[in-house]
Amino acid sequence: MKSIKFLWPLIIFAVLVGFLYAGLSLNPREMKSTRLDKPAPFFKLLDVQKPESFFSSKQLRGKVSILNVWASWCVSCRQEHPLLMQLSKQKRINLYGLNWKDTLPAAQKWLAQHGNPYLASAFDTDGRVGIDYGVTGTPETFILDKKGIVRYKHVGPIGVKDFTDIFWPMIQELEAEQV
Repeated sequence: MKSIKFLWPLIIFAVLVGFLYAGLSLNPREMKSTRLDKPAPFFKLLDVQKPESFFSSKQLRGKVSILNVWASWCVSCRQEHPLLMQLSKQKRINLYGLNWKDTLPAAQKWLAQHGNPYLASAFDTDGRVGIDYGVTGTPETFILDKKGIVRYKHVGPIGVKDFTDIFWPMIQELEAEQV
């Protein structure tokens, strides 16, 4: 009986190591969004490009849209930006931005230096809208259907393969749906 008493700390330690291993082996790209198949959260924020006007989530309805969460301080955003620029020039998608936890001058400077792929970009200085969407970091990208329902969430930079294998087929499918 006394020998079992000394094994309890070892057993507890082994269980904690098991939980730690399981947690560290999760892929953050596979995290499901709590927003999937639910209406996109409402927002009305200043437009980064036109700070005298507002950009509202209502503008995301009526068409299939992509909402890309970005920031001037985001290193990974630089990785996906050339693809976003290329897609915006092709005019195949309705691409909008959500500038997250940034400053307006830094965001405007970043778009001026690197190009602006967005039809409009909401300025979420305190991150509240991002929190409503379940954003954990940048970049994250959402596909919304014509009714403004979140249909897909992508964590991390979008690559060409992501766009051709996931985004474009889903966009085409959602555009074919009747409202």
